[in-house]
Amino acid sequence: MRDIWSFLLQTLTASGVAVLLLAVKALFRDKLSPRWQFAAWGVLALVLLLPAGWSGRYTLLNWPFYVEWLRSAFTGEYGALARVTAPVPLPVLKMPAVVGEWLFFLYTVGVLFFLLRYIVSYLRLRLALKKGQVVDEERIRGVAEAYGLPVCPAVKVPGLSTAFICGVFRPVLALPAEREADEKVLLHELLHLKHKDALWGWLIALFRCLHWCNPLLWLCADQAGNDLEALCDQRVLERLEGEERREYGFILLEMAQEKYARMPGTSSIANGGKNIRRRIEAIARFKRYPGGMALASVCVLLVLAVPLAVGARASFPNRGLAGSAAADLAYARTAFCATYAGAFDAYAKAVLTKRLDYRAMCAPLSEQNALAGYYSTAPLWSWEEMGLKGHTIDWWEGYQIYNLTQVEENVYEGVLALTLGQSPKGEEWSGLFHERWRALQPLRAEREGERWVVTPQGEFATVQGDTRSGGDLNLPSWEYAAAAGEFTLRLRWQSACWVESRGEANWMGISSYDTTPVPDGIFTGSFQQMMVADYAGPAENRGRYQSMGVVYHPMKTGEPRPDLKPLAFPSSDEAEWSGGNNQGDSYAQKNLDYEWEDEIFLSGGGSSWEERLDLPAAYAADLYLNGERAASLTLLPMEGGDGLGG
Repeated sequence: MRDIWSFLLQTLTASGVAVLLLAVKALFRDKLSPRWQFAAWGVLALVLLLPAGWSGRYTLLNWPFYVEWLRSAFTGEYGALARVTAPVPLPVLKMPAVVGEWLFFLYTVGVLFFLLRYIVSYLRLRLALKKGQVVDEERIRGVAEAYGLPVCPAVKVPGLSTAFICGVFRPVLALPAEREADEKVLLHELLHLKHKDALWGWLIALFRCLHWCNPLLWLCADQAGNDLEALCDQRVLERLEGEERREYGFILLEMAQEKYARMPGTSSIANGGKNIRRRIEAIARFKRYPGGMALASVCVLLVLAVPLAVGARASFPNRGLAGSAAADLAYARTAFCATYAGAFDAYAKAVLTKRLDYRAMCAPLSEQNALAGYYSTAPLWSWEEMGLKGHTIDWWEGYQIYNLTQVEENVYEGVLALTLGQSPKGEEWSGLFHERWRALQPLRAEREGERWVVTPQGEFATVQGDTRSGGDLNLPSWEYAAAAGEFTLRLRWQSACWVESRGEANWMGISSYDTTPVPDGIFTGSFQQMMVADYAGPAENRGRYQSMGVVYHPMKTGEPRPDLKPLAFPSSDEAEWSGGNNQGDSYAQKNLDYEWEDEIFLSGGGSSWEERLDLPAAYAADLYLNGERAASLTLLPMEGGDGLGG
C-alpha cells in the first residue's frame, strides 16, 4: 500500500469479508465446533494477507470501483488506479503535499505507533518475567506427563491474577506468586503451549496495527482471540471427565471479575467476564462432535474461502450513459482489459458505439484525465474526433484486426478494419458486397502494469475492399518472395481476428452483434495465403514451360529450412490442383497450356484459428517446372510488405 486509496481498497475488502464471516459464524454458532469457529478466521486472515484488487479481482462487492469513484469525486483525478502491491504500508520517500498524502502519512504513523506500543509492552513483560522466581514444580511436569504435553520454564511473579504462556520461540509459563495455580489451569496453558497459540496472538496484533482505524476489524480481532480461548477450553474438556468438567467451569467463573489485558505473544485463560460467561455456557452444552462434522466444516470453510480469496473479475455493465463521469469512468478503469485481445476489442467497440467509457477501459492512464474532460461535455465520442468525419460505420458488421503480430514482449500491433455504410464523399461504389469500403487504423496494444492499453499509430484511412479471396485483397498484407531463374515466387499472407460477439442466428439467418467489450477476451480469426509466380523472362521463352508446380511450408524464426516432400503429380491430365496437409505443407500444380500472363496464380486458401497466430518468419518452397524440381527456395519478407500499410 503506497497511498490512502490502496489502504482504503484493502481495508474495505477485508471489512466486507468480516461482515459475512460474522453473519455465518452467528448462523452456525451451535453447529460448528470451537475448532472450526476459530478456523473460520483463517478466511479473513487470507484476505488480509492477499493484496486486494489483485488482477482486477474483487471480493463480494466491486470495491475497486467504489474506491476509484471516491478518488475521482473528491480529487478530480482520473489518471490513477489503486494498486495494492503489498498488504502493508510501503515507505513513500517524499513530504506529503495534498490531503490524501497527509492522510496516508497519518495512517502510517498510526501503524508504527501501535506496533511500537505492542513491542514495548511485550519487552517490558519479558523483563518483568526475568525478575520472577524460577520454579521447578512437580505438579507442572505431572500434568504434562499425564496428558502428553510439552513443558517450558516456569516463573512465579507477584501481582499476577492467573497463569499464562508468554513467547513463541522461548516460551515461559508465568504463574501467580500469591496462590497455587489449579492443575486444570495448568492443563489449559500447556495446551496453549503445545499448539503455539501465542503465535496467533502476534498475528492478530499485527492485523490490529495495520487496520488500527477500522473498528470492525478490531471487533473481529477480539472475536478471534475469544474463539482461540474457547478452542482451548474445548481441548481441555476433551481430556476431562464428568465432575472435572464442572470444576473447570467453576474455575472460569471465579475469573469472571478479574481484569485482563490482551498482550501479543501471550495466551491466558482469563479474557474478561463477558467472554468467560459465554465460555461457561459452551461448557454447559459441551459435546464431542461426530467425525462427520469435521468434513462438513471443511466444506463450509472451502465454500467461503475459495470465492472470497480468489474473488471475481470486475466486469463492465452495459447500463447506458446515465451515470456521472466519476462513476462511469471508475467502472471503466476497474474493468480494465486483462488480455491484449480484450484491449483491441474494447477500442474497436468504443469506435463502433462512440462510447468514451469503453475507450477508457483500454486507454493509458495518462489519457484518462483528458477523457474525463470530454466526458463531462458529452459522454459520446464523435467520429469527427476519431478522424472519421463524414463517414457512416455499419456497427452491426463488427470489426476485424488485420495482421496481428507480436513486435516485442507484451507489445502487439494490428490494423483495425471497420465496414462503412456508404462510399466516402467523392468516391464511387458499385454496390457489390465484396467491394465494400473499409476504414483502417493501425493500433498498438501493450501492457501498462496489470492493464492492457491501446494507442492508435496513425489516422483512419479509407480503402475499397475486395473480399473475393476470403481475405481482403486491397487491405495490407505480408509478402514473401524469392527468385529462381525467370520466375519469382511471391506469397501474400494476411490474417484477420476478432473477439467473438455474435449471437445465434434467427430464423432469417441474421445474427445480432453485442457491442459490449469483453475485457478478458481471446481472439478468433482466420488467415489467408496466396501463392503467385511472376514471369520476368522474354516472351519467346514462354513456350519452354508446359507446367508449373510448387510445394511450400511456413518457417519459424531460427528454424532450419526443412526438406519438403516431393510434389506428387497425378496420373490424369488434370489441368490444375492444389491442397495441403495437417503438417502445414501446401502444394499446387498448374498446366500452362494457355496464353498465360506474367502473373500466374498457383494456390490460395486459409484456415481458422484461436487465441494467437504467429506470423511465419519465412517460407520454404520447391519450384517445379515441366514436372521436374527446378529450385529449392527460401521466401523472405519483402521490404515494405509489413502488413500494416507501411
